[in-house]
Amino acid sequence: MRRFVYCKVVLTTSLVWVLVDVFLLLYFSECNKCDDRKDHSLLPALRVLDPNRSHEGPGEMGKAVVIAKDEQEKMKELFKINQFNLMASDMIALNRSLPDVRLDGCKTKVYVDDLPNTSIVIVFHNEAWSTLLRTVHSVINRSPRHLLQEILLVDDASERDFLGKKLENYARTLEVPVRVLRMEQRTGLIRARLRGAAATRGQVITFLDAHCECTVGWLEPLLARIKEDRRSVVCPIIDVISDETFEYMAGSDMTYGGFNWKLNFRWYPVPQREMDRRKGDRTLPLRTPTMAGGLFSIDRTYFEEIGTYDPGMDIWGGENLEMSFRIWQCGGLLEIITCSHVGHVFRKATPYSFPGGTGQVINKNNRRLAEVWMDGFKDFFYIISPGVARVDYGDVSSRKTLREALQCKPFSWYLENIYPDSQIPRRYYSLGEIRNVETNQCVDNMGRKENEKVGFFNCHGMGGNQVFSYTADKEIRTDDLCLDVSRPHGPVVMLKCHQMKGNQMFEYDAERLTLLHVNSNQCLDMPTEEDKMVPTLRDCTGSRSQQWFLRNMTLTL
Repeated sequence: MRRFVYCKVVLTTSLVWVLVDVFLLLYFSECNKCDDRKDHSLLPALRVLDPNRSHEGPGEMGKAVVIAKDEQEKMKELFKINQFNLMASDMIALNRSLPDVRLDGCKTKVYVDDLPNTSIVIVFHNEAWSTLLRTVHSVINRSPRHLLQEILLVDDASERDFLGKKLENYARTLEVPVRVLRMEQRTGLIRARLRGAAATRGQVITFLDAHCECTVGWLEPLLARIKEDRRSVVCPIIDVISDETFEYMAGSDMTYGGFNWKLNFRWYPVPQREMDRRKGDRTLPLRTPTMAGGLFSIDRTYFEEIGTYDPGMDIWGGENLEMSFRIWQCGGLLEIITCSHVGHVFRKATPYSFPGGTGQVINKNNRRLAEVWMDGFKDFFYIISPGVARVDYGDVSSRKTLREALQCKPFSWYLENIYPDSQIPRRYYSLGEIRNVETNQCVDNMGRKENEKVGFFNCHGMGGNQVFSYTADKEIRTDDLCLDVSRPHGPVVMLKCHQMKGNQMFEYDAERLTLLHVNSNQCLDMPTEEDKMVPTLRDCTGSRSQQWFLRNMTLTL
């Protein structure tokens, strides 16, 4: 009889725990109560595991999460909410383990005890619970407690219930002060960061995005560099967290930030001159012309002295280059600290809409930075992106006054001393269209990418894809791509400019109007009947089809 009662108790207890597990899975699923794919009632997943556990769960040690075949359709639907694999993210512990991806030389570095402390500012808008809280837990778990003053979560008018009181209640349970600030209406990343920065109490402000994961030893090298020189604005190496599988992949310490003709941020290989400056020691700070903008630390007082963000910029876009130019031109330093690694979920598309459209917002922001910081080089940019020159960009007088007060250097100094590898040619014969005399059509990059054929199209006089620079090095350049011909008669393709002449060297005869490809000793000619959309090379005959007008474009506002 006693054994029977004992069995009943065991079975009843087991049943209760099963029911509790089912309830928790249903209640804390982010897609619970989703009605007709509306996500306003999404509820958070909650999963913090014992830090002393074995590293064998989903996503542990940064491994990819594999979704079962019978869950693929649901996974695709959930993906649309945040433009990353929400199902995979929710399977991963909020405090998952990650590999130590630092260089060996970084692992043995010792930092002084009296480093400045920092406030972490994280702006979010309709962020997934699991990615937002995984960011917070990674900061707390991998930062020395005495260096972490506080974490500020700035809510840019989120609409999801679980990011309201539930988030505030959760924040109170954490061992580090975590404050949630609310924007009354959607203002965008720039103004939300300004709100967060104004509320900080730490000596250093560290900005992070809402879908990051900090790795072991990430914070100390950032703060140590600022202690050495308060003018240093420092960025970690940004590792990649896959938006598909949440696999953690180490970023490279051999790339740094630059930009193309359209002022789009790009990663480029670290030039040899910077390797030489560091005497080959890859653990030393890497000077970078620009920063990606999402993740960086800056002395709080210096942030204010140098002009914080441009408050006239809207939402997001261009603020990273504006700050990069300002830091360098006004006496600061912008560096990547190669001993600091922070992962970031890189999405292929944004889940957010922009008032007025993405293009309009970014054009306005880029116009503001060009007007204030680029001097005469702004006209180069406007020729490449004529739409930017026509947007209303507001009043920039206060930013120009700031530039004068800080006694900032000209943009030409920046290009010559900080970014001599810039894709902007400082010495060129022409900047504009290359028009064929016979057909009255123009060479056109057609928006194509590296290793694709250059195009040929009706001249439209609107710049953009028909703007080519014939440089003093005798290159025909479109951004960081040059016309390149590797064999007689073509094809004429676009390859990365290597500045070694060879297949990319063309000599323009201003009297005959010919473009001679030096290596093949042939002339650029109109397309053949076989491919009417691609210019070709033929033996030079002096015919009208081999004559080209290289016209400098002028800006019409």
